[in-house]
Amino acid sequence: MSEQHFDIIIAGGGMVGAALACALGENNFQVAVIERRPPARDWPADSHDIRVSAISRASQNIFANLDAWSAMQELGATPYEQMVVWESGGAEIHFHAADIGEPDLGHIIENRIVQLALWQRLETLDAVKVFCPASISGLTLDEHCPQVVLNDGQRLSAALVVAADGARSALRDMAGISTGGWGYDQTAVVCTVHAEKGNQASCWQRFMNTGPLALLPMEDELFSIVWSTTPEQAGELLDMDAQDFDATLTRASEQRLGQLSLLGERGAFPLRLQHARQYIKPGLALVGDAAHVIHPLAGQGVNLGLLDMAELVDQLLRARERRYPLGSLPVLRRYERARKGENIAMQGAMDIFKKTFSNDLPPLKVIRNLGLGLANRLTPVRNLLIRNALGTAGETPMLARSNASGQHLKD
Repeated sequence: MSEQHFDIIIAGGGMVGAALACALGENNFQVAVIERRPPARDWPADSHDIRVSAISRASQNIFANLDAWSAMQELGATPYEQMVVWESGGAEIHFHAADIGEPDLGHIIENRIVQLALWQRLETLDAVKVFCPASISGLTLDEHCPQVVLNDGQRLSAALVVAADGARSALRDMAGISTGGWGYDQTAVVCTVHAEKGNQASCWQRFMNTGPLALLPMEDELFSIVWSTTPEQAGELLDMDAQDFDATLTRASEQRLGQLSLLGERGAFPLRLQHARQYIKPGLALVGDAAHVIHPLAGQGVNLGLLDMAELVDQLLRARERRYPLGSLPVLRRYERARKGENIAMQGAMDIFKKTFSNDLPPLKVIRNLGLGLANRLTPVRNLLIRNALGTAGETPMLARSNASGQHLKD
């Protein structure tokens, strides 16, 4: 069987991998995408994906620059204008988009919508070839021409292979890259609920000693629930009948949104912090969950992955312009330096945040109530937190900037 050659091979066609394929294809790199299963193309009108993402402004800019944002809006993207974070019997903090002159703080989008919109875009690009259903069974790394073998025996080579195949990345394991991290002894219970008082264009997050409860707005009266708790309580929540679950969830939300009523299925997944020891090897780069996994309490997981891929695109465009080998270590080290430290810092901040708030010790409770109250009263501090959540603070990759700034990337 003859070998096919590409500029870039991407293992994984999920949200980050598909976005990377679109960005590279739009810039006339010859791209191969290897994905085990295609995205869902349609679904019942009254169904909901229990997996959702809180899309930051930086990620929105990425999708807009890839000509995929309008499709996401048509399929269903819910903006939220404020966020309320509180602790029972303690302080709370309110973030408002109007405080910084923004129309919203971000959007909640079902993962299936994000992936479908990106696939619809990448399928219009002649420079992108999709191998699906397919998986990689073999990898040979080389700075100039790494090779992969697909499960059906096909052989592909490229200047660079990118692992975008998730937290359990097979490609990362094949490359011999180890990971560090730890489990949180928490499980996230996820589902969709109807709220008696509507979604109020707001995200809500309550901190409890077993973990945070997040309510993320979807459509006019719906919320996606991410309830991080002990594995024991998670099991109880999954086993409850719908009526008992509704009552328990409504109490946990302190009835801020009135009665909450389950719609459809419930799911659960264990939570952990994970980080690859290195992001690169000659001819290989890791992006997204293949490189790092973070606690979901701040909703930054997919946003960090999208910034990874946008930074990698910047470095590959720079390398092509200067005629450097795309898979060379000097090129890839610039990507790793730009992203690894920032990702580790965000992981560390979320880890401290989780441990500080998932604790019922009286001294800690006093400290965090003082902290929340102070942050809520100090407008500059509160606005800085909002800017960081939007992903617009500091230097950002070209794709993550406004459409006007990013347009020349495609020229």
